Amino acid sequence: MTYVIETSDLGVQLAQSTILHPISIAVKKGENVGIIGSNGAGKSTLIKTLSGVHKPDEGEIIVEGKQTVFDSPRDALDLGIATVYQDLALVSLMSVTRNFFMGREPMKGFGPFKTFDVNKANSIASERMGQIGIDVRDPSQAVGTMSGGERQCLAISRAIYFGAKVLILDEPTSALGVHQASVVLKYIVKAAASGLGVILITHNVHHAYPVGNSFTILNRGKSMGTFDKKDLSREKLLGMMAGGEELDKLEVELKEIDRTNKN
Repeated sequence: MTYVIETSDLGVQLAQSTILHPISIAVKKGENVGIIGSNGAGKSTLIKTLSGVHKPDEGEIIVEGKQTVFDSPRDALDLGIATVYQDLALVSLMSVTRNFFMGREPMKGFGPFKTFDVNKANSIASERMGQIGIDVRDPSQAVGTMSGGERQCLAISRAIYFGAKVLILDEPTSALGVHQASVVLKYIVKAAASGLGVILITHNVHHAYPVGNSFTILNRGKSMGTFDKKDLSREKLLGMMAGGEELDKLEVELKEIDRTNKN
């Protein structure tokens, strides 16, 4: 089987410290893979390695069956690996349309007389946002007037429009309320259903579990294994995350304190 992206024993060292120990993941078209871990688990380093910011010190990245070396994020983007970071890289004072195209605006005219085709750009931005259930009444409105969920969907929609084959999402629901998070999660499911490979990187098991097909658990730069959803309950996934064992110990200690106080 040819995966849209996979890593084989990927390892990264930064500042003479091993940040990622050999990690292997594989993502098929139409699959949503959750990379789960708490702070310090190595999620950010994995994102930056898959998106071409860091080069691996060992192992390899394979895109559609071919071993690949990224010299820059542009190399990853050219192969259809799009990353939507937590900060979204949107400009609040710029319009929805300008943020949607961001340097890749459709032009009209010829040669030195080319100008930005505003009508076409507005139409595309409105149509694409409408496809995910977000009604942009005025695409010239500033992005800052949109909700957090709408901005997240805009960033994802932009990546898909410009040819993403793999969508890497960095904590896409971390700053969102319940309703906004549900909008984004529904869109993530639709993105995978359209044939994209989705890598959802998060610490929030409650958001990742409903939409994921499989899960790789990271703990201090190491993989604790990859599990199909059918083989792993939400509660077990929570327990395997960093902090699960500590919380169990804390619960025992609190019970002991409570017994001591009662005596």
